[in-house]
Amino acid sequence: MNTHQETVRDHYHRPRLFENILERLRELGISEDSVSRKDISAVDEFHVRGAEVSLELARLLPMQGAKVLDVGCGIGGPARMLADEMNCEVTGIDLNPEFVRTAGKLSELIGLQDKVNFITGDALQLPFEDQSFEVVWTQHVQMNIEDKTRFYSEINRVLNNGGTFIYYDIFKLGSKPIDYPVPWADTDRISFLFPVTDLAPLLSGLGLQQIRTTDQTAKGIAFFNRLFERVRQQGSPKLGVNALMKGSAPQKLGNLLAALKDGRLQLQSGVYRKFSI
Repeated sequence: MNTHQETVRDHYHRPRLFENILERLRELGISEDSVSRKDISAVDEFHVRGAEVSLELARLLPMQGAKVLDVGCGIGGPARMLADEMNCEVTGIDLNPEFVRTAGKLSELIGLQDKVNFITGDALQLPFEDQSFEVVWTQHVQMNIEDKTRFYSEINRVLNNGGTFIYYDIFKLGSKPIDYPVPWADTDRISFLFPVTDLAPLLSGLGLQQIRTTDQTAKGIAFFNRLFERVRQQGSPKLGVNALMKGSAPQKLGNLLAALKDGRLQLQSGVYRKFSI
């Protein structure tokens, strides 16, 4: 593992994360033997709009029974949703071993361990054969990856011909810098934002055909506005993505919200299909 990867891994590392989540559940009065997907949905999807947007994306196309790879799976929320609601066979890969351990433990806790599999690995060197998956899925991952061509090439390589690539990510708009810290980086050292206009040419050059893209920025802003109002009235939640962030979660989320509001950043989702070139 190179120095950059170690820095990214350390940024996301939270020791004893699974045990910390269990403790927070107990504080909410939820016993370990009765935890459901809904109980952990506020923490297990580390991206803007959380479980709401994952389900929205999953419903864009027929995914029942698909073999899916989640690149940058975090602690496994989207993978568990796809396995549970779409009967998908899901593999998740993440650079952070503590995320992977927690993903496995949470899946076992809610009885989905036989439908999902999580491994520690590098998105730039995916440990899978060519054309291994019918769907590849990624959310809020590429901001930490400098070599975009390698990242998307690896996704394309492991995707079946005729398969579908789904993304939901944060992109740069204009040339103005953003303020740090943000959820994916405390400084610009591990933040590699690139223009949304650069993505379509890159993907089409790999043989991926655009099916649809959606500007998700307005929905993201509305989500954050509701979140901050709820925190103002009720305080920080016992169990939320704040459990996954070092330092000040309000500051990180606030900086992201400010950049979305003033047009320095954009949220976009997209669906592409792979054809041979």
